[in-house]
Amino acid sequence: MRSLKMIAILLVPLFVFWGCAGESAQTSRDSTEAPQSRSDEAFKPSNTAVASNSAPKPASKNKTTTAQVSLETEKKSEAAPTERKIVRNADLQLESDEPESVQQKITSIAESKNGFVVESTQSSSDVRASRRDTVVMTVRVPAEKFAEAMTEIRAAANRVIVETVKSDDVTEEFIDTEARLKAKKALEAQFLEIMKRANTVNDALNVQSELSDVRAEIERIEGRLRFLENQTSLSTIKIRIQTPAAFSANSKGFFYRFGESVGTGVDAALSFVLGLVTFVIAILPFLIFIVLPIYLVIRYLWRKRRRSKMESAASGVHTSDEP
Repeated sequence: MRSLKMIAILLVPLFVFWGCAGESAQTSRDSTEAPQSRSDEAFKPSNTAVASNSAPKPASKNKTTTAQVSLETEKKSEAAPTERKIVRNADLQLESDEPESVQQKITSIAESKNGFVVESTQSSSDVRASRRDTVVMTVRVPAEKFAEAMTEIRAAANRVIVETVKSDDVTEEFIDTEARLKAKKALEAQFLEIMKRANTVNDALNVQSELSDVRAEIERIEGRLRFLENQTSLSTIKIRIQTPAAFSANSKGFFYRFGESVGTGVDAALSFVLGLVTFVIAILPFLIFIVLPIYLVIRYLWRKRRRSKMESAASGVHTSDEP
């Protein structure tokens, strides 16, 4: 018993020492792990900082991408084809039984397309006819509605005799004129700057003279541009409408042609007589005031000369009879 108690007394300090050693080892292990965790925590902000430092990189990529897109857009805009400037005009010769009715329809067609009638003329081949058998028109319609207007104008008549469509590309002239206008305006700006720095009156007058010439050239170029814009924005259609009889003259009979010949002969004779009367009336004042006085003077001088010759001859006869 006593030996057991001695063993227990010896083992208790050992267990206490072992427990303290374990606690110290645990403490040292915890202290060792704590700095590591702190270092890990300290490492995390560094990663965050790295991430924050690396975060702008996508933004730079976006900026680069935007710049590339803008450059590509500029290249595309430069490579994009310029809008063509086309002047389209047409000539139509139509056949209709009622040219006046077709004229009214064409006027309505032009107005419905936001166009207008420039000129309209009616005529008749026979002076005794009350109906007009020939109508000549000129209309202008917007260029984008040119094809529609042509289709409707064709449909307004009975038949299309002749159709001519002309297209003139003035794009190159338009671009050249715009470039000349920009150059002249830049030159005008330079002259204005020189005018501000002119020190003498002569310099100012010389610059003013050059500036007036440049401005006159600018106005002329702007007028040309307005003309080209007008020609390309509005198309011109010239129309001639005639009755079928006007195109079928060769199908007329012999008696009709004979009657026409007689009428033409009578008209020619009447025209000759009227012309002769006109000539006589026109020359009558010349005969009365110029030719007649000259004739009377010549006649008087001739008679006077003849009388003098007769008197001289008579006096010679008397002198020969004397002894």
